[in-house]
Amino acid sequence: MHKPIKRILIVGGGTAGWLTAAFLAKTLGTNAPGGVSITLVESSEIGIIGVGEGTFPSIKGTLAAIGIPEALFIRECNATFKQGIQFKDWVRAPGTPGHDHYFHPFSTPSQRPGGPELLPYWLLGAAGEGRAFAEAATLQKRVADASRGPKRASDADFVGPLNYAYHFDAGRFAALLCTHAKSLGVQHTLATVERVELDAEGAIAGVVTREARTLDADLYIDCTGFRAALIGGALGSPFRNINDTLFVDRAVAVQVPYERPDTPIPSYTISTAHEAGWSWDIGLQQRRGVGYVYSSRHTDDGRAEELLRQHIGPAVEGLSPRLLKLNVGYREVQWVKNCVAVGLSGGFLEPLESSGIGLIETAAYLIGFLFPADGDTAPAAKYFNEFMKARYERIVDFVKLHYCLTQRRDTAFWRDNCDPASIPDSLKDKLAMWRCRPPHRLDFITDLEMYPPSSWQYVLHGMEYGCNITASRAAYPRMADAQREFTVIARLAEHALTDLPPHRQLVEQLCARA
Repeated sequence: MHKPIKRILIVGGGTAGWLTAAFLAKTLGTNAPGGVSITLVESSEIGIIGVGEGTFPSIKGTLAAIGIPEALFIRECNATFKQGIQFKDWVRAPGTPGHDHYFHPFSTPSQRPGGPELLPYWLLGAAGEGRAFAEAATLQKRVADASRGPKRASDADFVGPLNYAYHFDAGRFAALLCTHAKSLGVQHTLATVERVELDAEGAIAGVVTREARTLDADLYIDCTGFRAALIGGALGSPFRNINDTLFVDRAVAVQVPYERPDTPIPSYTISTAHEAGWSWDIGLQQRRGVGYVYSSRHTDDGRAEELLRQHIGPAVEGLSPRLLKLNVGYREVQWVKNCVAVGLSGGFLEPLESSGIGLIETAAYLIGFLFPADGDTAPAAKYFNEFMKARYERIVDFVKLHYCLTQRRDTAFWRDNCDPASIPDSLKDKLAMWRCRPPHRLDFITDLEMYPPSSWQYVLHGMEYGCNITASRAAYPRMADAQREFTVIARLAEHALTDLPPHRQLVEQLCARA
């Protein structure tokens, strides 16, 4: 007989711990009679990593599901809107003739009911010469380039004419989630976990804290970050390092104040490729978060900080960047007996495309919806492990797509990224098929993908991948319809520029409303 799960202990706070706590409290009815009790234990001595500060549009659904109003989130977390990512110098080295950037917007390509899919017609030239796919097929690049927001302050929470995510202060987000989770009935214990005790069957029996008290539960959730104290340290689930595919394993980051309080805020992440990695530039309300992610095999920490300082310029004078070591990879088994890993304890795939918080959301959803109330964790664990492993594999392919299609050969880092030995077979197969046809939704298994087919299309063609579909031109007879649609999109973009507010103004209006 299995013992029903009535008590959950989450070990570790930060975004992973508190987001999981809030989601499970809401999903499992912690405040209701007979609901599952949830306790989160965290040490006051262990800080949170929180440098990326970027999200994917799934975060809107998560905030709505746990009941945090959008304006409150924007105000409390110093948050701004993120309409996508601008990639600078990824295709070719600086100073080389050709486009120096491309855009990955979050809105999907326009397709009216009964209308043609636009990508094949863009490939056949229906949008005209020189128009990037992201600009031809959506309004979003024009809107973002003009420093406009993706919605109006009067729009309902989490919806707007254009799809979006957020940039925010990770520490303030964890604090907001903590307050909210406690309002949903989550118990909070400040204590430092010193060791984990196992029972006779190898499951977790309890965690011993320095304060000389043992905490026990029916289900344990490991949110202890890279330390992975429960899933790795106590239960020995192996970590699969993937630095033969994704090379970056260090970051140096700094918070940079704006020159003026009214400095326009880009509503997208700026990702700039450098000699041994890339930098992020994320605009919050009062500051920018800027960091350089790099490969320790291709440069050293001193050169990395020097490059970051050169990239930022005079604004970084007098500031001390923070060095971070990144453990890039994941555990193929993230649920063992009565313990589940969420966040960095389960894996980390570098900050490009902001998969970190999206993977926390996925894990929390799965625990909530697979929840083995009767205590028989084995079937739920099997499903969870298969699902998360497949999702990690697909994210690895998507992130590697950005690197392996570069035309850069100016440094060893970029040359090594193009080496076929570093490209997963699953990605090689996709790229081979896409030589003569565009990516299609049937290339993707919807529930396992974090990134929709449109994201793959924007990156693939932003990186100027050669896809020649002239041999199947007869399959695309609606050239005139597609040309009309591209014209309509350009016209609607002009209208959107007058209809949508400046990004900073939108953020200020929502803060005032909160």
